[in-house]
Amino acid sequence: MSTRVAVIGIVVEEQDSVGALNELLHEFSPYIIGRMGIPYRTRGINVISIAVDAPEDTISSLAERIGHIPGASAKTAYSSAVYDE
Repeated sequence: MSTRVAVIGIVVEEQDSVGALNELLHEFSPYIIGRMGIPYRTRGINVISIAVDAPEDTISSLAERIGHIPGASAKTAYSSAVYDE
């Protein structure tokens, strides 16, 4: 199985969606290298970055599922290196 390292940038605009996002991230926790969350209280949003090392389809699935959470959006940046496990 080959994996790639990627960063998923997430913006959460609805506070009620934070719980659903945290549950989803817990589901994908075996692939998460690190996470940084910044509450931007002035604007009432949360900005989160997730570093992952996973198969490309797993990364795509996570980003797509984040996008289905109301008030949340995600964009992914992939490394060019592919690692064979």
